[in-house]
Order: sequence, then structure tokens, then C-alpha cells
Amino acid sequence: MTGGSLLAAPVLVVVALAPNPAVFFAGWIMAGIAMAAVFYPAAFAALTRWYGPDRVRALTILTMAGGLASTVFAPVTALLLEQHSWRATYLILAAVLALVTVPAHALLISPRWTPTTGSAARRAPGTRHMLRSSSFLLLCARLTVTAFALHAAGLALIPLLTGRGLSPTVAALGLGLLGAGQLLGRLGYGPLLTRTTPAARTRVVLAAAAAGLLALAAVPGPPAALIAVAVLVGAARGAATLLQATLVADLWGTTRYGALAGIFAVPITVAGAVAPWAATALVDLVGGSYPALFAVLAVPVAAVAATGRLPRPVPEGGADRSPAGSRRPANSLTNVDTSSIVDR
Repeated sequence: MTGGSLLAAPVLVVVALAPNPAVFFAGWIMAGIAMAAVFYPAAFAALTRWYGPDRVRALTILTMAGGLASTVFAPVTALLLEQHSWRATYLILAAVLALVTVPAHALLISPRWTPTTGSAARRAPGTRHMLRSSSFLLLCARLTVTAFALHAAGLALIPLLTGRGLSPTVAALGLGLLGAGQLLGRLGYGPLLTRTTPAARTRVVLAAAAAGLLALAAVPGPPAALIAVAVLVGAARGAATLLQATLVADLWGTTRYGALAGIFAVPITVAGAVAPWAATALVDLVGGSYPALFAVLAVPVAAVAATGRLPRPVPEGGADRSPAGSRRPANSLTNVDTSSIVDR
């Protein structure tokens, strides 16, 4: 994470000062490498290892903080762009990134890393075995479809809102409140976790995402109603982030979580990367109508919300998670139960 932060700041300077598109694109490719080191998947693996059975609480706190990114920086960036060029805005953001994230990662992330050892690791099936599991592949596909739609919606939200008559500043605020909605979704995920099975909460989160996208397509106003629906979509997106973080460990255990979660995240990350271009292409296909775009995005999400079954969760040590999803507290920061993974 420290290395990713050290790379991210100068890379944004490259983007800001790029003299041509080739340098601009090369800068963003390097930025993607930095993102892989500092974004959620790396942190999810670390927190799952450190906190073990109590990981959901730690993951929730982390993603709540991460959810503030768009809440804070969407309006801040809009204000910076009103006062400065886009190049100057990138330079300012690069300075903030360097001054905040490099020392935070280098000095504050200190828990000891304890590798998985012993009979549990030897009993656990290999990563290739898990990747051949139809339930793993189908679940990954469902979340990939949802991630694509939600990322595309985030890109298209401002033109949708301005097309409904909102000013660019209010539309940017709407995007920021979508980020605030992510916090609500993550706060609500804890109670959902304790009251539902993994299959049920997957359907709930995906159905909420589909409903929010369809509402943005159908609701013409007033502005308060559009902002409220944007918050709903943000809540679904926030809950989906925790869903991605927890399902792999809930269903297949923590012994090989880092490898499995990393592979699980690949198509979801690709979907997020493709979404901006694909959303622009889809808008052209539907005649430039952003409400029609949101309606199109809602359809596949609704379909994957209504289909697919999940395997039974794998108990960790047989005690840390009851069928209802309750957690027992971890004895220490690095107390991680490494029971075997069973593909049911």
C-alpha cells in the first residue's frame, strides 16, 4: 500500500502534464497499477487475515471511510475546476494524495502478518479446484454484471440529472450524495448479515440496485426525488462492495482468501474499467437518452438478482459463525481460524 501510494502521486502529475494522448493514457495505466495496490481488494485480504471471524466489522469501517471518497471529492473537484484548469486540479489532488496517503500507509499499518500454516492449509483444496466450482463462477458473473451497471450509472448520473433540469453544481452534489448513500448501504449491511443467508442477501442487494437504476430511468423529478433515488443507488453500491468482500470467505473459508478474492475481483474490476466507454456507446445506441440508458442497465441486474443459487457457507472452526450469521469476537488481531474449505 505504501508503494502504491508512492507511485500514485507522481503518476497523477504525469497525467496532469501529459503533452499528448499517448502520455495521458500511459499515465492512467500506471495509475491503475497504483490502484491495485491501495484499493479495496488488498485491504480486504489484510483485514480478513488480521481480524478473522470479526472481519465484517473491520471491513465495514474501512468501506465506510472509503465511501466518503466521492462524497467529499466530487464536490471538491467540481469547485476546483471552477477556479482552475483540469491540469491544475490534478496537480492539487496529487499533492493531497502524497501528503495524506503515503505517511498513513507507511506509518500506521503495523499489525503483524501471520501466514496460514498447519493441517488446515494442507487439507484445503487448491485454488484451481475452487475456480472450477460452478457456484464460484456464477456468483462472480452476477456481481460482475452488477458492478458494470453501477459503475456505468455513476458515470452517467451527472448528464442524467442535468438533462432533468438540475444545474451542474447540484448534479455534482447528487453524485457526492450517491457516495453518502454508500455509507448507508454499508451501515445496513451489518443487520442484513445477521438476519439473512448469503444467498438471500445477495438477492436483496442486487434487487435494490436494479430498483434504483429503474427508478432513475423513470422518475422525472422533482430534484429532491432524483437525489433520493441516487442515494438509494449509492446504498446498493455500498452494500455490493461489502458483499464482494465477505462472500468469498463466508462461502469458501479464509484459508485461501487472498488468492480467491483476488481472482474473484478480476472480472469485477474489468467491468468497472470498461463501464465508462461502454456506457457512452450504449447512450449512442439508445439515441442519446440517459433515462433509456438507465433502463437498459437495470434489466440485466434484475435478471441476475432473480437467478442463481449459492453453496452452503463453510463454518470456520465450527463456531465462529452460526447459521444466522452471528459472529464470535476474535481473541486477538491476528487470531485467524484457518479451517478447511469445503466446496458444497
